[in-house]
Amino acid sequence: GSQIAFSMFTPKSKPAPVSLPGKPEGANWTEAPKYVDKDNYRFDGGGYAKDGHQQIYVMPATGGSPRQLTDDEFNHGGQLAWSPDSKHIFFSANRRDDAFRQPVNSEIYRLTLSSKEISAVTDRNGPDSSPKVSPDGEKIAFTGYDDTKMSFQAAKLYVMALDGSNVQLLADDLDRSVTGFSWDTDSQGIYFTYDNNGVGQLARTNLNGEYKNLTDRVGGLSYSRPYGGGDFSVAKGDRIAFTISNPMRPAELALWDSGDVQQLTRLNEDALGHKQLAKVEEINYKSSVDGIDLQGWIAYPPGFDKDKDYPLMLEIHGGPHTNYGPRFAAEIQLFAAAGYVVLYTNPRGSTSYGSDFANEIHHNYPSHDYNDLMDGVDAVIDKGFINEDELFVTGGSGGGVLTAWIVGHTDRFKAAVVAKPVINWYSFVLTADMYNFFYQYWFPGLPWNHTEHYMERSPISYVGNVTTPTMLLTGENDYRTPISETEQYYQALKLKGVETAMVRIQDSGHGIYARPSNLMNKVAYILHWFEKYRGDK
Repeated sequence: GSQIAFSMFTPKSKPAPVSLPGKPEGANWTEAPKYVDKDNYRFDGGGYAKDGHQQIYVMPATGGSPRQLTDDEFNHGGQLAWSPDSKHIFFSANRRDDAFRQPVNSEIYRLTLSSKEISAVTDRNGPDSSPKVSPDGEKIAFTGYDDTKMSFQAAKLYVMALDGSNVQLLADDLDRSVTGFSWDTDSQGIYFTYDNNGVGQLARTNLNGEYKNLTDRVGGLSYSRPYGGGDFSVAKGDRIAFTISNPMRPAELALWDSGDVQQLTRLNEDALGHKQLAKVEEINYKSSVDGIDLQGWIAYPPGFDKDKDYPLMLEIHGGPHTNYGPRFAAEIQLFAAAGYVVLYTNPRGSTSYGSDFANEIHHNYPSHDYNDLMDGVDAVIDKGFINEDELFVTGGSGGGVLTAWIVGHTDRFKAAVVAKPVINWYSFVLTADMYNFFYQYWFPGLPWNHTEHYMERSPISYVGNVTTPTMLLTGENDYRTPISETEQYYQALKLKGVETAMVRIQDSGHGIYARPSNLMNKVAYILHWFEKYRGDK
C-alpha cells in the first residue's frame, strides 16, 4: 500500500526531417507539414498519433515524484497488477519487433522494480491480457486465446503461477467470451461476466474450472443502442455490486449477496419515471436459409394498438461481432416514441451464441446475415400490425454495411439511413485505423491479392441496383470507418440518380453517441429522412 503504479503516454520528440531556411521577417508561412512514418498513425477517438509510447511509472501513495520504469518503444498500458511482495508489476503488452504484423499477439510480462528488468511470463500465439494477482499472491488470472486468425475468437479465462507455469483453462466448455473477471476474497475462485443469447451473465468458477451462473441481469452501460457491457466489484464476504440491465432504464447499481439480488439505486427515475416508454418484447424465428434459430426484440410505440397498422423500422447492430439484447437504448426509445415499431435482431455473426454462429460470416460478410434480417422483418409483418408499404432500415458501422447491402439487394424499404458504413472493403482496409488487423482476420489476405473476394462483398459493387432513397450519416473525424467510405457511396448514388443526402456529424469519431448533442443529431436526422418518405410525403 505504499506505492501507486500507473501508466501514461510519454512523449518523445523527433526532429522534423526537413526545415526550411530563409524565412523573411514578418512572413506568414503556413504551418509545417506533418511527417508521418508510423505503422499505426491514427486512431479513432484519439486522432493522429504523437511521438512517444505508453510507459509505466510508480509514485509514493502519499504523493511525490513519479519514477519511470519503462522506456522502450512499446506501449505498456492496460491492467497493472502488483506481486504480493511489491517487488514486481505484471502487465500485458505486445513487445514484439514485428508487432505491426502481429497486432493481437500480446504477452503478460513481469517488471522488476529494483532493476527495471522486463521478462515474459506467457508465450503463445495469441493475446494474453488483463493480469490480476490472487489475494493470497499465489496465482495470476488472465484472459486470452490461441490465435487461429478467425474473425471472431472467444476470450477465455486462465490461471497460472506467478512464474507462468501450470497454466489452466477455466470453464473450458463455455463457448462465450469472458468480458470481465475478479478474484473472490479467499483466492479459491473467480467471478466473471459474459453474454449469453444477448443477456449479460455473472458467474463464478472454482480453480478446477467448474462454474455456475449467479444472475442474468448484468449490463446497462451502453445507453445509445442496446449493446452489452456491464461492470461489477467484489467486496469482503464475496458480496458483489454490479450494474443491472433493464430495457426501460439505463444502468443502475445492484447487489448480489448469497444468491439474492437487490437493486440499490434508481438514479434515472427523475428523468424517465414520468415518461411512457416503449415496451420491449423478445421475438424468436428461424432462418429461411438453413433453419437455425434466430433471436430479436421488438420495441412497441407508447400506446401501441395491435389493431392498427404501424411503420416498421429495422435497426441493425454493428461489430459485426457483438450483440444486441433486452437493454435500454435511447435511440430505440426515441424511434418508438416517433411512432415506429422497431425491430432489432442478432443475425448470424453476432456474439453470445457460440463461436460457430459468430464465424458463420468469417470471410463471408455480408452473406446470409442479410437473409436473417429479412426473415426477422417477415416475422414481425406476420403479426399483422405492420404497414408493408412503410418499411424503413438503418444501422451503424457493421449495421451501416448491412443497410447499404440491403438497398443493393431489395427495394422493399421505403427509405434507408446508412450510418458510418464500409462501402468498399478494398479502400476500407487501406484507410481504416486498424488496417493491419482487418486484412488478416476479416479477409484471406491483402486486397490487391484478393480483389474479387473484397469487391464481391462490398456494397459499392451493387450500387447499380439501388432505387431506395438513402441518406449517409458519419462522424467527420471517423477513422474506424473513414468518411471517405460515405463519400464514395454518396457520389455513387448521385451518379445513379438515387435520392440521397450526406450528414457529416461534427466533432465526432466513430462513437457518435459520445456527445449527447451528436446522439440527438443522429436520431433527428434519421427521423427527418424517414418522415420525408412516410405516406408519400
